[in-house]
Amino acid sequence: MAKMEDVLDVYARPYDPHTPVVCVDEKSKELHAEVRASIVAHCGQARKQDSEYHREGTANLFLWVEPLVGRRGVKVTERRCNVDFAELLRDLADALYPTAKTIVLVVDNLNTHGLHCLYERFAPAEARRLAQRFEWHYTPEHGSWLNIAECELSVLARQCTNRRIASKPLLSDAVAAWQTTRNAHSTTINWHFTTSASRIKLRHLYPQPSIEKSS
Repeated sequence: MAKMEDVLDVYARPYDPHTPVVCVDEKSKELHAEVRASIVAHCGQARKQDSEYHREGTANLFLWVEPLVGRRGVKVTERRCNVDFAELLRDLADALYPTAKTIVLVVDNLNTHGLHCLYERFAPAEARRLAQRFEWHYTPEHGSWLNIAECELSVLARQCTNRRIASKPLLSDAVAAWQTTRNAHSTTINWHFTTSASRIKLRHLYPQPSIEKSS
Protein backbone atom coordinates (compact mmCIF):
# COMPACT_ATOMS: atom_id res chain seq x y z
CA MET A 1 0.00 0.00 0.00
CA ALA A 2 2.98 2.27 0.50
CA LYS A 3 3.68 2.39 -3.24
CA MET A 4 0.05 3.13 -4.00
CA GLU A 5 -0.12 6.03 -1.56
CA ASP A 6 3.19 7.35 -2.87
CA VAL A 7 1.87 7.45 -6.46
CA LEU A 8 -1.46 8.96 -5.40
CA ASP A 9 0.36 11.70 -3.49
CA VAL A 10 2.37 12.44 -6.64
CA TYR A 11 -0.85 12.79 -8.64
CA ALA A 12 -2.17 15.24 -6.05
CA ARG A 13 0.75 17.65 -6.49
CA PRO A 14 -0.07 21.03 -8.08
CA TYR A 15 1.26 21.69 -11.55
CA ASP A 16 4.84 22.92 -11.65
CA PRO A 17 6.60 23.24 -15.04
CA HIS A 18 9.96 22.88 -13.28
CA THR A 19 8.97 19.45 -11.87
CA PRO A 20 6.58 17.90 -14.42
CA VAL A 21 4.89 14.60 -13.53
CA VAL A 22 5.33 12.16 -16.42
CA CYS A 23 3.92 8.63 -16.55
CA VAL A 24 5.58 6.03 -18.80
CA ASP A 25 4.52 2.57 -19.93
CA GLU A 26 5.11 0.25 -22.88
CA LYS A 27 3.30 -2.44 -24.84
CA SER A 28 4.15 -4.90 -27.57
CA LYS A 29 2.32 -4.84 -30.89
CA GLU A 30 2.21 -7.84 -33.24
CA LEU A 31 2.65 -6.85 -36.88
CA HIS A 32 0.29 -8.62 -39.28
CA ALA A 33 0.16 -8.31 -43.07
CA GLU A 34 -2.79 -9.20 -45.26
CA VAL A 35 -2.63 -12.44 -47.23
CA ARG A 36 -5.54 -11.45 -49.43
CA ALA A 37 -6.77 -7.98 -50.25
CA SER A 38 -9.68 -6.75 -48.16
CA ILE A 39 -13.01 -5.82 -49.68
CA VAL A 40 -13.46 -2.10 -49.20
CA ALA A 41 -16.44 -0.74 -47.31
CA HIS A 42 -19.52 0.39 -49.19
CA CYS A 43 -22.57 2.31 -48.10
CA GLY A 44 -24.33 0.14 -45.53
CA GLN A 45 -21.63 -2.54 -45.62
CA ALA A 46 -18.55 -2.82 -43.42
CA ARG A 47 -15.08 -3.54 -44.76
CA LYS A 48 -14.53 -7.29 -45.12
CA GLN A 49 -11.20 -8.79 -44.10
CA ASP A 50 -9.92 -12.34 -44.50
CA SER A 51 -9.24 -14.14 -41.22
CA GLU A 52 -5.86 -15.34 -42.50
CA TYR A 53 -2.84 -13.08 -42.07
CA HIS A 54 0.95 -13.21 -42.27
CA ARG A 55 3.08 -12.55 -39.18
CA GLU A 56 5.66 -9.79 -39.61
CA GLY A 57 7.24 -9.86 -36.15
CA THR A 58 6.57 -7.46 -33.31
CA ALA A 59 7.30 -3.87 -32.35
CA ASN A 60 7.27 -2.05 -29.04
CA LEU A 61 5.34 1.07 -28.14
CA PHE A 62 6.74 3.37 -25.45
CA LEU A 63 4.11 5.87 -24.31
CA TRP A 64 4.61 8.85 -22.00
CA VAL A 65 1.93 11.22 -20.78
CA GLU A 66 1.98 14.38 -18.66
CA PRO A 67 -1.47 14.30 -17.00
CA LEU A 68 -1.62 17.89 -15.75
CA VAL A 69 -0.91 19.23 -19.24
CA GLY A 70 -2.81 16.62 -21.25
CA ARG A 71 0.15 15.92 -23.52
CA ARG A 72 1.45 12.54 -24.56
CA GLY A 73 3.84 10.94 -27.03
CA VAL A 74 4.53 7.50 -28.47
CA LYS A 75 7.86 6.08 -29.58
CA VAL A 76 8.01 2.92 -31.69
CA THR A 77 11.03 0.64 -31.19
CA GLU A 78 11.93 -2.89 -32.20
CA ARG A 79 12.43 -3.98 -28.58
CA ARG A 80 11.91 -2.81 -25.01
CA CYS A 81 15.29 -3.68 -23.53
CA ASN A 82 17.28 -1.66 -21.00
CA VAL A 83 19.05 0.33 -23.70
CA ASP A 84 15.75 1.21 -25.40
CA PHE A 85 14.28 2.51 -22.15
CA ALA A 86 17.48 4.46 -21.50
CA GLU A 87 17.10 6.16 -24.89
CA LEU A 88 13.53 7.12 -24.00
CA LEU A 89 14.74 8.66 -20.72
CA ARG A 90 17.31 10.70 -22.62
CA ASP A 91 14.58 11.91 -24.99
CA LEU A 92 12.48 13.00 -22.02
CA ALA A 93 15.38 14.76 -20.32
CA ASP A 94 17.02 16.49 -23.29
CA ALA A 95 14.38 16.85 -26.01
CA LEU A 96 10.99 16.98 -24.32
CA TYR A 97 11.76 18.56 -20.93
CA PRO A 98 15.16 20.24 -21.34
CA THR A 99 14.38 23.11 -18.93
CA ALA A 100 12.81 21.01 -16.17
CA LYS A 101 14.75 20.85 -12.93
CA THR A 102 13.42 17.38 -12.09
CA ILE A 103 11.18 15.04 -14.07
CA VAL A 104 8.87 13.19 -11.68
CA LEU A 105 8.59 9.75 -13.27
CA VAL A 106 5.81 7.23 -12.60
CA VAL A 107 6.46 3.69 -13.88
CA ASP A 108 5.55 0.11 -13.06
CA ASN A 109 7.91 -2.56 -11.74
CA LEU A 110 9.20 -3.95 -15.03
CA ASN A 111 12.84 -4.98 -14.66
CA THR A 112 14.00 -2.39 -17.23
CA HIS A 113 12.61 0.49 -15.17
CA GLY A 114 15.54 1.67 -13.11
CA LEU A 115 18.70 3.74 -13.12
CA HIS A 116 20.75 0.70 -14.10
CA CYS A 117 19.48 1.00 -17.68
CA LEU A 118 21.26 4.34 -18.07
CA TYR A 119 24.61 2.83 -17.09
CA GLU A 120 24.12 -0.03 -19.57
CA ARG A 121 23.56 2.43 -22.41
CA PHE A 122 25.75 5.46 -21.66
CA ALA A 123 29.18 6.29 -20.30
CA PRO A 124 29.18 6.78 -16.50
CA ALA A 125 29.30 10.60 -16.61
CA GLU A 126 26.38 10.79 -19.07
CA ALA A 127 24.42 8.16 -17.16
CA ARG A 128 24.87 10.09 -13.92
CA ARG A 129 23.86 13.36 -15.56
CA LEU A 130 20.61 11.81 -16.78
CA ALA A 131 19.98 9.99 -13.50
CA GLN A 132 20.03 13.27 -11.62
CA ARG A 133 17.19 14.61 -13.79
CA PHE A 134 14.63 12.05 -12.56
CA GLU A 135 12.64 11.38 -9.40
CA TRP A 136 11.31 7.82 -9.51
CA HIS A 137 7.95 6.53 -8.26
CA TYR A 138 6.72 2.96 -8.74
CA THR A 139 3.19 1.60 -8.85
CA PRO A 140 2.47 -1.40 -6.60
CA GLU A 141 2.97 -4.93 -7.86
CA HIS A 142 -0.34 -5.98 -9.47
CA GLY A 143 -1.37 -2.32 -9.35
CA SER A 144 -0.18 -1.01 -12.70
CA TRP A 145 -3.69 0.42 -13.26
CA LEU A 146 -2.44 3.32 -11.13
CA ASN A 147 -0.14 4.31 -13.99
CA ILE A 148 -1.98 6.84 -16.15
CA ALA A 149 0.21 5.82 -19.10
CA GLU A 150 -1.40 2.38 -18.98
CA CYS A 151 -4.80 4.05 -19.34
CA GLU A 152 -3.49 5.99 -22.35
CA LEU A 153 -2.20 2.77 -23.93
CA SER A 154 -5.72 1.39 -23.67
CA VAL A 155 -7.06 4.46 -25.50
CA LEU A 156 -4.33 4.08 -28.13
CA ALA A 157 -5.32 0.45 -28.71
CA ARG A 158 -9.03 1.24 -29.07
CA GLN A 159 -8.56 4.25 -31.34
CA CYS A 160 -5.53 3.28 -33.41
CA THR A 161 -3.62 0.02 -33.05
CA ASN A 162 -6.41 -2.54 -32.58
CA ARG A 163 -6.18 -3.55 -36.24
CA ARG A 164 -3.75 -5.17 -38.63
CA ILE A 165 -0.62 -3.14 -39.22
CA ALA A 166 2.03 -4.73 -41.39
CA SER A 167 5.27 -2.93 -40.60
CA LYS A 168 7.09 -0.72 -38.11
CA PRO A 169 7.03 2.34 -40.45
CA LEU A 170 3.25 2.00 -40.89
CA LEU A 171 2.86 1.63 -37.13
CA SER A 172 4.99 4.74 -36.55
CA ASP A 173 2.86 6.75 -38.98
CA ALA A 174 -0.36 5.55 -37.39
CA VAL A 175 0.61 6.36 -33.80
CA ALA A 176 2.09 9.72 -34.84
CA ALA A 177 -1.25 10.69 -36.39
CA TRP A 178 -3.10 9.50 -33.28
CA GLN A 179 -0.72 11.44 -31.03
CA THR A 180 -1.22 14.67 -32.98
CA THR A 181 -5.01 14.35 -33.01
CA ARG A 182 -5.31 13.38 -29.34
CA ASN A 183 -2.99 16.15 -28.16
CA ALA A 184 -4.95 18.69 -30.21
CA HIS A 185 -8.29 17.71 -28.65
CA SER A 186 -7.29 16.43 -25.24
CA THR A 187 -7.56 18.36 -21.99
CA THR A 188 -5.77 17.77 -18.72
CA ILE A 189 -6.33 14.43 -17.00
CA ASN A 190 -8.20 14.83 -13.73
CA TRP A 191 -7.28 11.88 -11.52
CA HIS A 192 -10.02 11.44 -8.89
CA PHE A 193 -8.75 8.48 -6.84
CA THR A 194 -6.94 9.94 -3.83
CA THR A 195 -5.03 8.59 -0.84
CA SER A 196 -7.91 9.34 1.51
CA ALA A 197 -10.32 7.54 -0.82
CA SER A 198 -8.04 4.52 -1.03
CA ARG A 199 -8.03 4.16 2.77
CA ILE A 200 -11.81 3.87 2.66
CA LYS A 201 -12.46 1.88 -0.52
CA LEU A 202 -9.47 -0.44 -0.16
CA ARG A 203 -9.29 -0.64 3.61
CA HIS A 204 -9.60 -4.45 3.45
CA LEU A 205 -6.24 -4.56 1.65
CA TYR A 206 -4.36 -2.56 4.24
CA PRO A 207 -2.40 -4.63 6.77
CA GLN A 208 -3.49 -4.33 10.36
CA PRO A 209 -0.69 -2.73 12.40
CA SER A 210 0.46 -4.52 15.50
CA ILE A 211 0.19 -2.37 18.61
CA GLU A 212 2.66 -2.94 21.41
CA LYS A 213 1.11 -3.31 24.80
CA SER A 214 2.74 -1.19 27.46
CA SER A 215 4.08 -3.24 30.35
